[in-house]
Amino acid sequence: MAEDEREALQDGLRMAAAALTEAEIPFALCGSYAAWVRGAPEPEHDADFVIKEEHIEQAREAIAGAGLDVHEPAENWLFKAYHKGQLVDVLYRMCGEPVGDDLFERADLLEVLAVRMPVLSATDVLSSKLRTLGEHYCDFGKLLPLTRALREQIDWQRVQDEVSYSPYARAFLKLIEDLQIVEPVRTA
Repeated sequence: MAEDEREALQDGLRMAAAALTEAEIPFALCGSYAAWVRGAPEPEHDADFVIKEEHIEQAREAIAGAGLDVHEPAENWLFKAYHKGQLVDVLYRMCGEPVGDDLFERADLLEVLAVRMPVLSATDVLSSKLRTLGEHYCDFGKLLPLTRALREQIDWQRVQDEVSYSPYARAFLKLIEDLQIVEPVRTA
């Protein structure tokens, strides 16, 4: 990613967070930038925020009012906002499920690029990434550095419980045990 693209993405992240804060919309930074704030490698694709479904219209207006170009994609779980061609996704469903207050309660207020904002817990970040794995997308290579960086911050029992239905997530958890990135999680 070119430096001007990185700056545009980071500016878009800051602008969206400031707009959501000013509009008093509960939100949290999620995805790869949330992982980056907690020590994972910096992403080069987009920034992601999560809000509750009841705040979609208010969030769209606030983010558009901050100068981002808001688009409604075909997917029914997010909207997209662009700043100088760089993407900020605003999700109101994660892994097919409505966003609940519990997600925000587990978030931490952290400084991100000189702006204080709620950031999802490392456990929620990894759990959500593992729940997106499937036969059409199963890139363990991107998850390994993130997992190595965040391993001490993760509630492994909760992750295992939340992703136990997924053979892809179970395979990743087995892989990181075999690679000795984490100790095996014992089931109760």
